[in-house]
Amino acid sequence: MTTVVLGGTGKTGRRLVAALRGTPVRAVSRSTEVRFDWSSPDTWAGALAGATAVYLVAPAEPGLAEVFVKQATAAGARRFVVLSGRGIDEVPAFDGMRAAEEAVRAADAEWTILRANNFNQNFSEDLWHAPLMAGMLALPMGADPEPFVDVRDIADVAAAVLRSGGHHGRVYDLSGPRGLTFGEAVATIASAAGREMRYEELTPSEYRDSLVAEGLPEEAVAELDLMFAGMRAGHLAPPADGVRQVLGRDPIDFADYAAEAAAAGAWSAG
Repeated sequence: MTTVVLGGTGKTGRRLVAALRGTPVRAVSRSTEVRFDWSSPDTWAGALAGATAVYLVAPAEPGLAEVFVKQATAAGARRFVVLSGRGIDEVPAFDGMRAAEEAVRAADAEWTILRANNFNQNFSEDLWHAPLMAGMLALPMGADPEPFVDVRDIADVAAAVLRSGGHHGRVYDLSGPRGLTFGEAVATIASAAGREMRYEELTPSEYRDSLVAEGLPEEAVAELDLMFAGMRAGHLAPPADGVRQVLGRDPIDFADYAAEAAAAGAWSAG
């Protein structure tokens, strides 16, 4: 009963591998011994050999999802857990995630979809980490709350779903226990880290211009623009109960995450 974890060295994947310790699990990515690369289909067969379950982190290219899921089921996979985005029904972005959801729904296999809010760890491991270390994070969000979710909760939910029955055909929205504005989140981190950090609200136009200046492809700029538009519309704002539904406990609070990450040196100079 081998579970293949796509993105096995990533934020959710490596924690899921740890949560599945004691069971046959294969972490695959572009940097693992058994390679998996969405853009190189010749790597898929080796990654899927002997697979009975798959943790599916969606490809950026929508057309790959259906082909991959068919190959996975042919290889013996009978259970899929898909990491997707919360609000995907209302926000016309992230076509790869939408395609992955559709692919597993159509497969002759059990499937469960995890739709997550923005991760706590986006502030400490990539994405927003460098701007915070430079002293300022600037995004097109004002007083709109976001119940950021901890990737440890996502990994624990995914592990529970992969290990037990009763989750076929379920879609779980995963968030933290309360909403914070980005300004409040940055202030919480600054206090925990003991360093100066501030948040600045950008207009959508200013944000798009900043992404273009960073050299992001037009498709990525459009997708991020749509995501933040959906967040400003409130589609991701209410806290969800998916973590409690599956694990029977409250999700990790943002303040606890910030304190633990700061103690581990996430925002320490040098």
